[in-house]
Amino acid sequence: MQKIGFSSWSGGKDSCLALYRAEMAGMRIPYLFTMIEEGGKRSRSHGLRTALLQAQAEALGKTWEFRNATWGDYETEFLGYLREKCDQGIQYGIFGDIDLAEHRGWVERVCETEGMNALLPLWQESRRDLIREFVRAGFVARIVTIDSKRVPERYLGEIFSEKLIEEFEAMGVDACGENGEFHTVVLDGPNFLHPIEVEMGETIVIDSYRQLDLKIGFV
Repeated sequence: MQKIGFSSWSGGKDSCLALYRAEMAGMRIPYLFTMIEEGGKRSRSHGLRTALLQAQAEALGKTWEFRNATWGDYETEFLGYLREKCDQGIQYGIFGDIDLAEHRGWVERVCETEGMNALLPLWQESRRDLIREFVRAGFVARIVTIDSKRVPERYLGEIFSEKLIEEFEAMGVDACGENGEFHTVVLDGPNFLHPIEVEMGETIVIDSYRQLDLKIGFV
């Protein structure tokens, strides 16, 4: 019997590669799920516009689903979504975490609470190997958020590439941004039906973070 799951979808490279690996292993994953800020306009984790997340889902041939939440009721809303999926017969949640034990502990706990299985296809793999796999498979991603205390602002908007491994590691930055140094958005790849065209907007400043506002057309 084929395993059916949903992808916990940030829109970035790690959740995308985790989805890709799970599907290559034979899973069926019809849903992408994102937690959205309470205002309903941007994703809670990466600050992506909902129109961009919807465009990613369409390019991947998926159904995009979301819940609005503050950080205070994030877990409650997440649990509600898991309950809904379990009632629909969905058995697995796919997560892109690499090695943050606290994150893994949280996703496993909330999934277990609702009878869901948490799968982390990238867990404890080499940063360099993951980046090379992602780029060489044909995925295209841009750096959409950086922490200016740790990553120079010149990297904002840059295409994610193998050359960044040495550059970031030389600065003491995790090459995959696992500690929140930067976030990416995926715009094309081997599992995309078509690339996503984006328009570069303004740079949004939130404390030390610099966030590139990407738009779909003139949305």
